Amino acid sequence: MSHHPPPPPLGPAAFLAAFLRSPRRIASALPSGAALSDIMVRDIPLGVPILELGAGTGVFTRAMLHQGVAEADLTLIERHPGFARRLAACHPRARVLDGDAARLGRHLAKGDVAAAISGLPLLSMSTATKFRILASVFGALCRDGALYQFTYGPRAPVPAAMLKRLGLVAEEVGFTWRNLPPARVYRLSRRQAPAAGHAPATAPGAEERRDAA
Repeated sequence: MSHHPPPPPLGPAAFLAAFLRSPRRIASALPSGAALSDIMVRDIPLGVPILELGAGTGVFTRAMLHQGVAEADLTLIERHPGFARRLAACHPRARVLDGDAARLGRHLAKGDVAAAISGLPLLSMSTATKFRILASVFGALCRDGALYQFTYGPRAPVPAAMLKRLGLVAEEVGFTWRNLPPARVYRLSRRQAPAAGHAPATAPGAEERRDAA
């Protein structure tokens, strides 16, 4: 029985075409570069389940594999059908889900993953959508798990009020000029010593404004 090699990764042209069709669902007209990928994956633990949100053309996926993450340890979330099909073909041992990052509970139980990285364009999302995604991700992460998120903005892409409501902290862990556009990476994690009697998070009310991009 013959084995066919996996298809080559999608290149910048395919990424640009997808961006032009859905600019609010894709973070940039170009895939992330090697410098940003290195920062995103350098603290990802090995030998444990890892979640990737908005895997796209697989730039961060390939960086994690190069770092030593086992393909079978990866769960890749990608809503773009063409990207999802190509990810499944290129990474047959990974779990590829054509699903919604705000509804991870349909696929993952609490504590199922040890770390997560995100290629989602949080800056272009509404406050409510960001809240649902973060609540969903931290519902799947183990207690000490962290989410690594890049942004093209000058500060964390999650407002301080939302971080407080979710019991999270954001720490900048890297910046690179060698990306188009230049980008920062933040590590989002749970507060180590939450106050006693801390109330569970509730979705933002209608009075909260949409965050500017």
